This record gives sequence, C-alpha cells and structure tokens, in this order.
Amino acid sequence: MNWTALVLAGSRPGRDALAESHGTDLKALIPVGGVAMVVRPVSALLAAPGITTVRVLAQQPKRIAAVLPDDPRLGVEVSGATIASTLEAILADPETVFPLLVTTADHALLDAAMIADFCAAAAGADLAIGLVERSALDARLPQTKRTWIKFRGGAYSGANLFAFGSRDADRAVALWRTVEQDRKKGWRMIAALGPLVLLGAVLRVRSLDQTLVSIGRRLELTIRKVELSSPLAAVDVDKPADHILVTAILEGRA
Repeated sequence: MNWTALVLAGSRPGRDALAESHGTDLKALIPVGGVAMVVRPVSALLAAPGITTVRVLAQQPKRIAAVLPDDPRLGVEVSGATIASTLEAILADPETVFPLLVTTADHALLDAAMIADFCAAAAGADLAIGLVERSALDARLPQTKRTWIKFRGGAYSGANLFAFGSRDADRAVALWRTVEQDRKKGWRMIAALGPLVLLGAVLRVRSLDQTLVSIGRRLELTIRKVELSSPLAAVDVDKPADHILVTAILEGRA
C-alpha cells in the first residue's frame, strides 16, 4: 500500500517558551541532536517503505523548507491556524490521495521501523490511532512523564501517529475540533464523546477497544487502535525535560 504522509509543523498562537530557549521562534526548528527537529521525522518517513509522498504543513513554509532535505517526494505547504482546520482542508481536497499517515514535527524519535509497524496494522481502517501502553514505556523509560488515559486492561499514551483511510474520517476531525484546546486533558476528550463512554472509562469497565467500537458506531467509522511495539513512539518533544531525554536517547545515554 502506498501512503501519503503529513507532518504537522505549525505553531500555536503566542510565544513558544521552549523554542525561544533554543534560539528560535518556531518549535519545528528547535535543534535536536545537531539538526532542526522537523528534519528527523521527515527523514524517517522518506526512508520508510511504502511512503510515496511527504507533505509538511506549516504557517511559515519557506523557513521550514530551508532546513529539509532535497527530495522529489517532499513538499512543504501552508497549514491552517490549527491542527483540526489543517486536516479538515486536506480531507476535503479532492486531490488528496489516501491512505494518509499523520505525524508531528516534534516526533524526533520516529524511525522507519515504527512507521512500518504502524502502517501494517492501520491499513484498511477509516481511522487508526497509534498508542503505547504504559507498562511498556515505564519499563523502558521509568523517569519519563506522559499523559495517560486509563481503561480496563491498561493505560495508554498517544504516539503522534494517525491514519486516515478515507474522507469519512472528517467526522472524527470535526469531533477533535471541539476538544482541540484540551488535547492534553484526556478526561475532557473522553467526556466529549458522551456520558456512557465517560462513565465506562471512569469506572474502567470498558477496554480501549470497546470504547473505540462505541465511538466508531457513533461516527459510522471503522476506528482501530495500533499499539506500537516500540515504547519510544510515545516520546515527543513538548517540554525541556523531553528535549533532554530525547537528546540522551539519540546519543545512547538513556
């Protein structure tokens, strides 16, 4: 299967303290291991089998393009003001080729093996969500702190990997728009899906798979979780401690 990859490299409104601490105003340009952070996921995607096109979305595309490799499969485009508006525009575009793999510029540890793992399991779903189970990450990096959502059978953190198999996934993006500002507050996101889903999660009487089936019925979508075999898939660069950790991992010190 041939995939089109989207790399979200935009900025949120206002100042970015993490970026400023590294001498830039754009998070995607923060240096990680000697290169601009956005270079790492883009290079991984270009090296991964099955990825035929890589589209980088940013509010300042010229500055982002200046640090990226020269490759005919790679393009840099203007993004919307938010993740949801960017994805809605792409899903509505009749020129968009599916399936789409979506990741972010701060996924500095992304590699070809993670991408292959995710794409193999995500193929055929309207929407697939990459996740890492807590026990796996705690065993590998007990010192790291992530946002966890707990269900019967496990707690999960996002891996910044999503797959859209068809335009029908726009229904999920519309739901995402309603909770976009609370993306790090897992309970608010679950609450937006309805009282039964929230109650099931609070009481931990539902597994994540059961919850996704329930959401899929509501949205008339096939939604699938993809549990990544590498726990490092859950590590992105959102705060200074993440930058220190990712740098140590890349240098073989963690």
